[in-house]
Amino acid sequence: KGEHDIHILFGSDAMASLRPLYSHFVGKKAVTSSKGDAIKVLHKHNGEVATLVSRASEKDIQEALRLGSLAEKPMKELPSFERKKILMGIASDLNKRSEEFAQALSVEVGKPIKDSRVEIGRAIDTFTYAAEESIRRGGEWNEMDISLRNKGFRGITTRFPVGLISMIVPFNFPVNLAAHKIAPAIAAGCPFVLKPSERTPITATLLGEVLASQEGLPNGAFSILPTNAEHARFFSEDDRIKAISFTGSPEVGWKLKAAAGKKKITLELGGDAAVIVDEDAEKLDYIADRIVFGAFYQSGQSCISVQRVFVHEKIYDELKSKLVEKTKKLKVGNPLDEDTFLGPLITENDAKRVEEWVNSSKGKILVGGKRNGSFYDATILEGVEPSSTLGCKEAFGPVCYLVKFSNFKDVINKVNESAFGLQAGIFTSDFNKAFYAFDNLDVGGVLINEIPSARVDSQPYGGIKDSGLGREGVKYAMEDFTELKIMLMKNAGVLE
Repeated sequence: KGEHDIHILFGSDAMASLRPLYSHFVGKKAVTSSKGDAIKVLHKHNGEVATLVSRASEKDIQEALRLGSLAEKPMKELPSFERKKILMGIASDLNKRSEEFAQALSVEVGKPIKDSRVEIGRAIDTFTYAAEESIRRGGEWNEMDISLRNKGFRGITTRFPVGLISMIVPFNFPVNLAAHKIAPAIAAGCPFVLKPSERTPITATLLGEVLASQEGLPNGAFSILPTNAEHARFFSEDDRIKAISFTGSPEVGWKLKAAAGKKKITLELGGDAAVIVDEDAEKLDYIADRIVFGAFYQSGQSCISVQRVFVHEKIYDELKSKLVEKTKKLKVGNPLDEDTFLGPLITENDAKRVEEWVNSSKGKILVGGKRNGSFYDATILEGVEPSSTLGCKEAFGPVCYLVKFSNFKDVINKVNESAFGLQAGIFTSDFNKAFYAFDNLDVGGVLINEIPSARVDSQPYGGIKDSGLGREGVKYAMEDFTELKIMLMKNAGVLE
């Protein structure tokens, strides 16, 4: 790997190689701060310093904003085929370096290596899909002679890039969630500045290396800026920023919206996702496998992690037994071990928070419920008090709880009692119940015969209520990153 690499041992067979220091990027150029000012990135399995990432200063951020603003014109003028070429180049380079990205992801997030590889694969898909969308810019032809007063009017509408975009990415999916902001920005012709989480900045800087190697990308088109929380305001308040794309907590997201002023903003803020298993649901073993996966994948640190499981009373006991037995078999351990399913939470404090929420929920623990440092057991409860913190907040940990129901309409109303509304899953073989759920659930996405934790990277993805504003998914994010414009024509094509 090179004489300057750090070899991080997680066990007899689990090892990752990292450099001692990673650069940040200002206007497409790599910049390295002093080691004394760099961000110390911990590997989440044992809490030791894994590597250092260069920290962007206030001066760096201001320069990035200046260069990004200057790059608006050359980015807007990039031909569609050039945007496609750039995005395909990113996807290709990401594929070539996929194992490097996956190992860094496992170290900085604590994500099991198999899941890390899946995330990198999804990011490759996202950039590839964006390359396809970049050449599909279209519009509409409108007959505008709606009355005698408007006789002779016709119109053409199409979309134009909004300008400099600010992106703020969380710790849990630092590669694919960055891809879901970067890819549509390039496809739409917008420069951007990106702030990764201080906890997980390694893969963002690796993305910066990939972006910087794309010859057609104009100077100043992007900046990757790992920095202090005190500098976060520069990513929302500066008037040179035309749009903001934020993924993170509701508390931060709504404050960001209040500070954004006239800027366009997209917020993806999470939720307490519910799944309903109706009495006519088939293949309970399969359903149990999917719920266990959805609740405990990446230690529950996903905004669409299964948190609430509503089960019809006729099958409640049978499904409960299957869920408990399958959960007991999950392998806990080193993120870089190939057979690990459950890794650590992002910090020990987060594990302590989950422990406190479970213990104060007044629920009966069916399996799990123990903490060991930053690890928390995959935990299933029943009888959780709805007014408890676990009963009404996003757990963001490996915890779900069961609720028995008897009437389908009533359970739909129960799901809607949440302050969140991102996605919900329904297991049923009744066509009419599936459509009733789609018509009546207050969420951004309804998944039939699947858990709410599934996401297709081309779908419109986002929620309502406290789950956010706007939609991700390349095609839909491009709408947020562009403005609609009309050209009205009087008597076009008329010959005297």
